[in-house]
Amino acid sequence: MTAYLVKGVSVVGAAPTDLLIRDGVVAEVGADLAADGATVLDATGLVALPGLVDLHTHLREPGREDAETVESGSRAAALGGYTAVCAMANTSPVADTAGVVEQVWRLGREAGLVDVQPIGAVTVGLAGERLAELGAMADSAARVRIFSDDGHCVADPKLMRRALEYVKAFDGIIAQHAEEPRLTEGAQMHEGEVSTRLGLTGWPAVAEEAIIARDVLLAEHVGSRLHVCHVSTAGSVEVLRHAKARGVRVTAEVTPHHLLLTDERAETYDPVYKVNPPLRTGADVAALRAALADGVIDIIATDHAPHAVEDKECEWAYARPGMLGLETALSIALDVLGPEWDLIAERMSRTPARIAGLEGHGLDPAPGVPANLTLVDPAARRVIEPAELASRSRNTPYARMTLPGRIVATFLRGEPTVLDGKAVK
Repeated sequence: MTAYLVKGVSVVGAAPTDLLIRDGVVAEVGADLAADGATVLDATGLVALPGLVDLHTHLREPGREDAETVESGSRAAALGGYTAVCAMANTSPVADTAGVVEQVWRLGREAGLVDVQPIGAVTVGLAGERLAELGAMADSAARVRIFSDDGHCVADPKLMRRALEYVKAFDGIIAQHAEEPRLTEGAQMHEGEVSTRLGLTGWPAVAEEAIIARDVLLAEHVGSRLHVCHVSTAGSVEVLRHAKARGVRVTAEVTPHHLLLTDERAETYDPVYKVNPPLRTGADVAALRAALADGVIDIIATDHAPHAVEDKECEWAYARPGMLGLETALSIALDVLGPEWDLIAERMSRTPARIAGLEGHGLDPAPGVPANLTLVDPAARRVIEPAELASRSRNTPYARMTLPGRIVATFLRGEPTVLDGKAVK
């Protein structure tokens, strides 16, 4: 294993120092380090962060390898500064058995670019009718601890209660896609002034808020862990704030696109802006940013959702919802939060690693710590060109936008997956 001497790097925004990476760990941290035989990386002006961790990634394999594979999604993640991602269960077949989650886990290990931790389905086939094999998935080689029907809400309150009770035995988490389906039938975008003007069926904010309110009460009653996926409304923030004040074991995520984009983007009828939950209003965006800063929202998660060309480049009504996110998430965080490195590390690495229970991830570079880290050039600005993305899909809402920051290097257990901004393999 090659040793790397990273010279003059700022660790999470602190004064410049040197890092020696050897045998998979950060061996030394200090000024004027030297190491015979080590590959020297000049990191002047760069910031070292703990490797990013994404709790919400769609890798599409098995079943939709035309849109993404575990390998291509892992490469996109590494280029985005990630060292671990949690792969959602809405594959084909659905990841609702030990066999499927182990397949995804093994594909991640074979790719070797990031640690891929599968998320298991809550219900069989995501149908919302009966619980999937939660215990078998938890006991499998993949050791699943998070379960979600993302893309579908576990709408039956009795079934949701049973799921929360079941995973409590092994300190598991139910991650809910909060959407009351009876309030969103035929919905195409956020319900509001813009939807009325465009004549598109609206997706009301209360459809999200009502499910979150119900589920935090269920989680409080059961004493189990609940995670709320892709929070998108100001009302949801207030429900979460109240629940946390009561001591409910609830965590929540927000996506980069819900921190930056609004429902006004739909005025172009460009399906790249169609996403579930939909882009909301400027007031919602402001509330989400404030909640992320004060900790009511715990993490940024990408909801990386690649789609094949035919599923996106069509009429708005027929387009599949979803956007790419892995290769641009840190840039959006920098754009929204500024160079608040400790906050970025907390929301994009430490806390998601802690929620998912990913050992060796989410740890600031320090002697003896596994060398899962990323080096960022905060002064760089880049134009997002879809054709240059590593994902097999091109449905990025940031095409040709100029965004701050550039991932220069990513290390997974001391081995570089990205060097000089390019994938190593």
